[in-house]
Amino acid sequence: MITNTEIERRGNLLPNHIVDFKQDNDKLYFTTQNGVILELTVLRDSAIRFRYATEHAFEPDFSYAISDDASKGYNELEVTDEIPEYVVTTSKIKVYINKTNLKIQITDLDDMVINQDEAGFHWEENYDYGGNIVKMTKVTQSAESFYGMGDKASHTNLKGKRVNNWATDSYAYGKDQEPLYKSIPFYVGLHNEAAYGIFFDNSFSTYFDFAHERRNVTSFWADGGEMNYYFFYGPKISQVVEAYTDLTGVPELPPLWALGFHQSKWSYYPEKKVKKIASTFRDLKIPCDAIYLDIDYMEGFRCFTWNNRRFPNPKKMIDELYEDGFKTVTMIDPGIKIDRDYWVYKQAMDNGYFCRRADGPHFKGKVWPGECKFPDFTNPEVREWWAGLYKEMIAEMGVHGVWNDMNEPAVMEVPTKTANLDVRHDYDGHPCSHRKAHNVYGMQMVRATFDGIKKFTFPKRPFVLTRAGYSGTQRYCATWTGDNVATWEHLWIANVQMQRMCMSGYSFVGSDIGGFAEQPNGELFARWIQMGVFHPFCRVHSSGDHGDQEPWSFGDEVTDITRKFIELRYQLLPYLYTMFYKYVKEGIPMLQSLVYYDQEDTQTHFRTDEFLFGEQILVCPVQEANAKGRRMYLPKGKWYNYWTEEVVEGGVEKWVSADIDKIPLFIKEGAVIPKYPVQQYVGEKEITELRLDIYYKEGVETSTVYEDQQEGYDYKKGRFSLRKFRQRGKTNELIMQQFKDGSYVTTYETFKLHFHGLPFKIDSIEVDNEMVDLKSINFDGNNSIEVSKDFTELHIFGK
Repeated sequence: MITNTEIERRGNLLPNHIVDFKQDNDKLYFTTQNGVILELTVLRDSAIRFRYATEHAFEPDFSYAISDDASKGYNELEVTDEIPEYVVTTSKIKVYINKTNLKIQITDLDDMVINQDEAGFHWEENYDYGGNIVKMTKVTQSAESFYGMGDKASHTNLKGKRVNNWATDSYAYGKDQEPLYKSIPFYVGLHNEAAYGIFFDNSFSTYFDFAHERRNVTSFWADGGEMNYYFFYGPKISQVVEAYTDLTGVPELPPLWALGFHQSKWSYYPEKKVKKIASTFRDLKIPCDAIYLDIDYMEGFRCFTWNNRRFPNPKKMIDELYEDGFKTVTMIDPGIKIDRDYWVYKQAMDNGYFCRRADGPHFKGKVWPGECKFPDFTNPEVREWWAGLYKEMIAEMGVHGVWNDMNEPAVMEVPTKTANLDVRHDYDGHPCSHRKAHNVYGMQMVRATFDGIKKFTFPKRPFVLTRAGYSGTQRYCATWTGDNVATWEHLWIANVQMQRMCMSGYSFVGSDIGGFAEQPNGELFARWIQMGVFHPFCRVHSSGDHGDQEPWSFGDEVTDITRKFIELRYQLLPYLYTMFYKYVKEGIPMLQSLVYYDQEDTQTHFRTDEFLFGEQILVCPVQEANAKGRRMYLPKGKWYNYWTEEVVEGGVEKWVSADIDKIPLFIKEGAVIPKYPVQQYVGEKEITELRLDIYYKEGVETSTVYEDQQEGYDYKKGRFSLRKFRQRGKTNELIMQQFKDGSYVTTYETFKLHFHGLPFKIDSIEVDNEMVDLKSINFDGNNSIEVSKDFTELHIFGK
């Protein structure tokens, strides 16, 4: 019972004054005078969840973003009750909760401020829809920079920008246009050489202001739902990104062919055209692993059907393409044509699987087939049904991958471009309107698709691609950045989008190489290919409205350049596959912005063009016409020019020559770069020898090579090959040690070692403590030898 004395005492308090505190293991509850409750959860020593309720009650705790495999556990948790505040201390950070206003301040253990509330949590009632508009404002620290937020078409550093997360079909979007196709409400803040991250897990339309309206204030808010955010402390950006990626999850390893080159167009038909495209790739010896079929393969754009006039025997065509190394990927959209004779429509109607408006009628919208209805993918029963629809396409026809498009969801001929906000959704047993479900709609569609493809491709691994997504969608599929434009500006946009997506936990990403809308000239296409082969997902896709966009469409010179760079990608497949392995195992982004690589160097904070492909290859695209090279920044360390082998000291900006047939490309000293022979498709050749390019470094550097069967799930049972190489360079010698893990036996028995930059001439070589005859290891008299793949230590002596 609350006594009169207590009522009088509380009447003298400020509205946000804390009047009650409780602790339940790792959860702390702070209740204020006006009925706000802060639930603070310690997830890890450097990861805290902040969740606010109004009117004394929390909503059901449910999120599509959080991975079931997210790590939990901490080493230390201490709560002290001091006069002005409560102090929560872990082994990494301190959290101060002000007793009079509920404002938060987070510091490191030396009391350096990492993040602090300005106004803190505040809200206002949403009179149009009910519930609250919830908002959080933070102090922008001195010289603070901001990164992340998914595929925004803006500078990698978002300082001074305002962005909106509302998955939107944004055909031919422009620089800085908001919003785009994905909603990834996660950012990294960096100041005083320390990084932190905030993930605002709210699927309503969210907004972030990075010191745009007020130069000393950063804020984020949502049109509904809860103020529910996760805080991650580094102090390294890498630690923040890895913690967020661990929380929201990583994908399985893809089949290796998914990392090859893919060709697509709206649309390749009829069958004769598809086969002609395939045969031209093989005739011109341009490697390619997949051909995509856009909506015109369907009968009247009805999903899960085939146009029998254009494709009279799709199974036979798919089998014949596969015999020549091509995997077939088909598009599936969410809009189901209203047609009582259409079996998919009839099943959905009979079972009540379509979304309904608030007053009961089905939601209808126009897409490619005309008037359509839309399954409610937030209903687990609908997802199970949708997954089962893929049986004929995958298990019987033999399609190898699926591409979910238009799944924002996109609706034509309406101003909002999407479903009405009053549309109702199941939301896995938490009924809600489209205001809450919109941003996760595409995610749940592709989740269902992934489940179906995985079931019907087993024992092989699935490949799925999506356009729309929310945080955590990376668990199910690859993605691309939507309907871009064939311009030099969009080449730049694609570059920053890839870096931003990878820093936002979503590494399996690419752009429509050459641009989807309009037509590139040969130079732009060549420069885009040169960049695109260094993106995790590599696909040419175009609208077809403005001309052909195959690699041979721009004359012999561009064809030769395209072949050269696609061949380089296929050579680097073991390196790329190892990048993916590290992403899955450790959450390491497959592409790294320079600020991620070296946050202590302030010159990296506003660099947009240069990026690391993996951890040891530095790439800088040429992004303007008629260029014979460009100025670029090389970060700390020493770097080998890939084309000239010149060694350059980092920490400087310099001119790098790069005519139309080259791109500025550098290898980190000490790197061991694995290479396969050029193949026209993954699996064309049995790998009989692995080439290792070894770049000398005075000192120590480690490298990793991961391999498995390239398909299937045996790797989860330990049947993989993980090799770690430790290189130590000295003035007149080089020592390489190899450490092995996994039970997979590779198809090759030897390494072909190519040494770069040795400061001495090879005089003698010791393998596992035994001196060997140089002829027995095929020493070429220069810097190339062959050794057993099972060596433990290689000692090279110079003179």
